[in-house]
Amino acid sequence: MVTDTRPDQPLSSSMTQSLSSSGEAASAEGAFGLAIARDGSWWHEGAPIRRIELVRLFASVLRREADGSYWLVTPVERGRIAVEDVPFVAVELQAEGSGRAQRLRLRSNLDEWVTVGPEHSLSVRPSAAAGEDDALVPYVEVRPGLEARLERAVYYQLVELGEERDEPEGTRFGVWSGGRFFALDRAG
Repeated sequence: MVTDTRPDQPLSSSMTQSLSSSGEAASAEGAFGLAIARDGSWWHEGAPIRRIELVRLFASVLRREADGSYWLVTPVERGRIAVEDVPFVAVELQAEGSGRAQRLRLRSNLDEWVTVGPEHSLSVRPSAAAGEDDALVPYVEVRPGLEARLERAVYYQLVELGEERDEPEGTRFGVWSGGRFFALDRAG
């Protein structure tokens, strides 16, 4: 189930600029005319893709290159797609246990669950959105090179589970999951 997406909202100006006049994603190699908006909605040639099964199929072949570009890669073709922020959004949080034994699970907008820990790390970094210059935005790695941005309500739940921890560089605020501490107070 896809939640917290508004496919009826038009693409942002940065996304429409990344599309050529023909509607295809700008690319030197194969263009599929696909884009992923900041809210996690998928678009084809300026129109929202409403079939979740099709979005899941595309997401299953999504890859990120070392240069930061996103590609759909199948055995027979490869095409670049435009991604406004990251391809997924974390829309639900489940927490079990507490302290070092705590385990946090996040569900993506495509119903993919990940457990925050060494294989699915949680990080914060400055927002790329206009007007949020000093805001830190949390992300979780869903698959190698592919991240989900935590939607605001999920981030607030995460902060409620946070605690302070003394470290050599000072006191940090963050959460435990999978036996690892993830700082939420500053990018790093």
